[in-house]
Amino acid sequence: MDEHYFLSQERFEELKSELEFLKTDKRQEIADRLKQAKEYGDLSENAEYTEARDEQSRVEVRIFELDEVLKRAVIIKKSGHKDTISVGSTVTVKKDGQVVTYNIVGSDETRPEEGKISNESPLGRMLLGHKVGDSVILEARAGKATFQITKVE
Repeated sequence: MDEHYFLSQERFEELKSELEFLKTDKRQEIADRLKQAKEYGDLSENAEYTEARDEQSRVEVRIFELDEVLKRAVIIKKSGHKDTISVGSTVTVKKDGQVVTYNIVGSDETRPEEGKISNESPLGRMLLGHKVGDSVILEARAGKATFQITKVE
């Protein structure tokens, strides 16, 4: 699997910090809880021990996920080519007379309420590779929507 994760430098640093915290502080905290729970005796009926083991499992899964994302991360850089839409572009479109601006981001940073749409979303995929003046037609359950590209940054 050669999947890439598009991330802004800021998001990359956030994930790196989270990973470091989980590998150091959180692992130590869980180890301490496990040690303390073992002191209570019989592990088969020890709720504290079971809970700590479950949390340990969740933390290790998250560490694995973060390792994978960071290994495959592609940092989004603002392109010097403002004519073609790519990941990292800010795109202004006109739809039904309304002007809307979207920032094309990787799937890990999607925040539609902030105008950040994924390069993997239907609209994001449709916009990639297009230029100012192009129109893209998005077919959805509610019908077709035409987006006229008015600006690319």
